[in-house]
Amino acid sequence: MIKVLYFAWLRERLNRAGDDVSPPAEVKTLADLVTWLRANDEALDLAMENPKQFKLSKNARIVPWETPITDADTVAILPPMTGG
Repeated sequence: MIKVLYFAWLRERLNRAGDDVSPPAEVKTLADLVTWLRANDEALDLAMENPKQFKLSKNARIVPWETPITDADTVAILPPMTGG
């Protein structure tokens, strides 16, 4: 089971802090996971209209989208931030 965490405005928009998911075996990278999550969650799909603007974290480290994942990982989806 992979723990997926949502941060900042993404968490507010989805009205949840995260999900525990069991993606199919063909989901091997973070990019695959995001594609699978979006295909199975209309709210997430709409919120991530421009997915490459988001940063991804695996086990508390920002990593490239092509990073492999395993069932024991914690993944965070970090939306673009604005400062003031």
